Amino acid sequence: MAADAPTYGEKLEGFDYGWPVKHFTFTSQNQSLDMAYLDVKPEKPNGRTVVLMHGKNFCAGTWDGTIRALSASGYRVIAPDQIGFCKSTKPDHYQYTFQQLADNTHALLTSLGVDRATVIGHSTGGMLATRYALMWPQQVEQLVMVNPIGLEDWKARGVPHITVDQWYQRELKVSADGIRQYEKNTYYAGEWKPEYERWVTMLAGLNNGPGKARVAWNSALLYDMIYTQPVIYEFSDLKMPVLLMIGTKDNTAIGKDLAPPEVRKTLGNYAVLGKETAKRIPHATLVEFNDMGHAPQMQDPARFHEALLKGLQAR
Repeated sequence: MAADAPTYGEKLEGFDYGWPVKHFTFTSQNQSLDMAYLDVKPEKPNGRTVVLMHGKNFCAGTWDGTIRALSASGYRVIAPDQIGFCKSTKPDHYQYTFQQLADNTHALLTSLGVDRATVIGHSTGGMLATRYALMWPQQVEQLVMVNPIGLEDWKARGVPHITVDQWYQRELKVSADGIRQYEKNTYYAGEWKPEYERWVTMLAGLNNGPGKARVAWNSALLYDMIYTQPVIYEFSDLKMPVLLMIGTKDNTAIGKDLAPPEVRKTLGNYAVLGKETAKRIPHATLVEFNDMGHAPQMQDPARFHEALLKGLQAR
C-alpha cells in the first residue's frame, strides 16, 4: 500500500457506503455474529422487494447505482454484507457453505417481515442466489443473475485444488495495484474510469488494515467454499423465472492462474457460458452485453439498469 493510501477496520470501519448501515445480530455455529445490511425504502413503493447479493470482491455498498435505480422505480432494496465480508463479522472459525450464507440471509429477511422477494446475485452472489432460490423456491418471485461465477465446475475442468492455508498466503499479498489491474482486465473489459477507483480503495483498505490477517483468513475459507461447492448441476431445478444478465467479455474463473496453460485458455468464456446456462435453466431469459465485462452494473450503469428494470417488469 502507498504510504498515503487509506486503510479501514476489520469490519470496514471508516469507509462510508453513502446509505445508513443497519445490523442484524444472530447466533450461528455457537457464536454471536453481526450482519451489516442496507434497507432502502422507496418514496413511492410498488409493493416489491429486491434482495441484492454481492460478489466475492464486492460489498453491499458496491450496489450503489443499482440501489438508486431500483429505489427510484419503487422497489424496496435490501442489501446485506454476508458474514465474512465487508462490514459484517469475520469469525475466527466458520464452516462456510452457500447453504449457511443463504440461511443467514433468510433469517435476516424473516426478521424484517419479508416473505417474498426478487433475488439479484452478482458474481459469487449469483451462486448464493441460486442456492437461496433452490432452498426457498416459493419465496423467490424472480431470480436475477448478473455475471454469476460457477457457470462451470472449475475442479472438473482441471483447475487444481489448493489448501485453505495456500489461499490464505495468497490473500495476505492483496494490493491496490493488483486489484486495479485485475478489475480493469476482468470487470471492465480493459477500460478504466476514475469512478472505479473508489472500489479499489475500499477493497485494498480492508485487506491491508488492522484486521488484515483475519480478513485474509476468511477470504481463504470463502475461496475454498466457492471452489468446492458448485451449483451448476442444479440449474435445471430452478422453478422461478430467471433473468441472466451477462457481460460477454468477462473471463472470470476461480483459480484460473493455477491451471495448466491449455486449460486456462478455455476457462471463463462468458460468451459461451451465458448461452449454455440459459439452456440449462427452464424459465430463463438471457440478456447479453457484448462490450462489457464482469461488472456491467458498474461499467455502464445506465444501459444495465434500463435492461434490468425492463427484465423485472417482464417476470
